[in-house]
Amino acid sequence: MSTQLAASAPKGNAATPADLTIDDVRAAAARIGGAVVKTPMMHSITLSEITGADIWLKFENLQFTAAYKERGALNALLQLTEEQRARGVIAASAGNHSQGLSYHGTRLGVPVTIVMPRTTPTVKVMQTESVGGKVVLEGETFDEAYAHARKLEGELGLTFVHPFDDPHVAAGAGTVALEMFEVKSDLDCIVTPIGGGGLISGMATVAKALNPAMEVVGVQAALFPSMFDKIKGADLPCGGDTLAEGIAVKKPGEFTAKVIAERVDDILLVDEPALEKAVALLLQIEKTVVEGAGAAGLAAVLSNPARFAGKSIGLVLCGGNIDTRLLANVLLRDLARQGRLARLRITLQDRPGALFRVMRLFDEHNVNIIEIYHQRIFTTLPAKGLITDIECEARDADQVERLVEGLRAKGYSVQMVELG
Repeated sequence: MSTQLAASAPKGNAATPADLTIDDVRAAAARIGGAVVKTPMMHSITLSEITGADIWLKFENLQFTAAYKERGALNALLQLTEEQRARGVIAASAGNHSQGLSYHGTRLGVPVTIVMPRTTPTVKVMQTESVGGKVVLEGETFDEAYAHARKLEGELGLTFVHPFDDPHVAAGAGTVALEMFEVKSDLDCIVTPIGGGGLISGMATVAKALNPAMEVVGVQAALFPSMFDKIKGADLPCGGDTLAEGIAVKKPGEFTAKVIAERVDDILLVDEPALEKAVALLLQIEKTVVEGAGAAGLAAVLSNPARFAGKSIGLVLCGGNIDTRLLANVLLRDLARQGRLARLRITLQDRPGALFRVMRLFDEHNVNIIEIYHQRIFTTLPAKGLITDIECEARDADQVERLVEGLRAKGYSVQMVELG
């Protein structure tokens, strides 16, 4: 293979599945060995019991930048010519690729410029800058940032490193699967998130070369089914506010789509509640923090129990970069879905002692009150009526239900405020 970066030739439409082989992935593993974390792969007894499958987890969220993206970025960087290294590289990214490329570029002495949309959260800009990347904010969307990056590529003589649509990047990502095979070579199936398709292209290349009978299943957020549409000829809408922003790609790779069409057996879609549940389970059970994209594989297994029952499944926890406030929301929403948190809307008369009498019923049922919201003005009730929302904590949904029954038995009008 040429020592030139694949961004120069071949790339995109010019590249074919023949440009990504098991030998390319093995060469990438030798190239990046010792510079990225050889993350653990472990059997999850509890998740296996929950799903009815034999679950093995690959903890790529334990990379230095908390995502597998380092592998492909470094493999691409190490194949630059000396002239390309001196001039520097550029990429468009608002996520994990920017951090992986910036970290390893800085470590190797290669100047790295990252173009991000102006709407990128400040924390992501700061994280990229903290590992040595120069951030340029341009455009309101990723597409606008991408166009500006390609413009700067030509103007400044930089080398563009694509986050996924590049054989070298995909080969680096495929080293994840090589490490999985070292631990568990007889998996029945690997279930892998798909955004632009770089990770699953590399992993499927390894799987089909080493064990052709192994099933390779991709997963996309239902709000962003771009590769699903491309491969299956569907026309599902693409857009929305997904927890799995790391795989929220509207335009999948051209090269990666060719590899996926040839080497991936199926693509599944998962909804937002399933992603939230998977993130919460991984934290509660495995004590590991993953972002929405990193939990997509588990979400697919949880959503399709019959399809995966009894099979030995390898899941890649591909990233752990999730905003702490968002993670807190996910965990609290999960408690609400379990019935351990609830909000009860109770209609009262605006009289002394009315709220006190309600509180006594909460005490009798041993349900803890977290917050109380009184509303007297903006209601459709008579002037002497009020609505009280009470957020509470219980052991389980049955305990809350017994409280509701007790309140209604005393003549109160009670509604459970449901999650959207």
